[in-house]
Amino acid sequence: MAFPAGFGWGAVTSAYQVEGGWDADGKGPSVWDTFTHQGGERVFKNQTGDVACGSYTLWEEDLKCIKQLGLTHYRFSLSWSRLLPDGTTGFINQKGIDYYNKIINDLLTNKVTPIVALYHIDLSQALEDQGGWLSEAIIESFDEYARFCFRYV
Repeated sequence: MAFPAGFGWGAVTSAYQVEGGWDADGKGPSVWDTFTHQGGERVFKNQTGDVACGSYTLWEEDLKCIKQLGLTHYRFSLSWSRLLPDGTTGFINQKGIDYYNKIINDLLTNKVTPIVALYHIDLSQALEDQGGWLSEAIIESFDEYARFCFRYV
């Protein structure tokens, strides 16, 4: 049995699970950073995403793997707190913008379709401290974040 011509092969990642660089280059803390750093038996063997797979510093190696596998699509998520460390456009992290734009541009150059998830369960801790998803203010915060992403990433 063969897959039809034009069948798309892809892989999926999420920022917290692969990037690492939890406090690199101006990134603010996410709810997962806070949760895993509290220690105890919250997470298996007290693990954190501080390093994860190291994709933040090893993107070129990841791209080689994507090409080697012959993927046609790659879905990744943006870390809200890497782009907007306090969750708002009051402080924009240009290094975060540059990182995600590099991923997108590298994928396109290599004929891999990027698919971007705006959010994958890693809310900025600053927004969580204001009530997070239980606060009505999160609606405006997410709207601002989404508009920011569509404009700059």
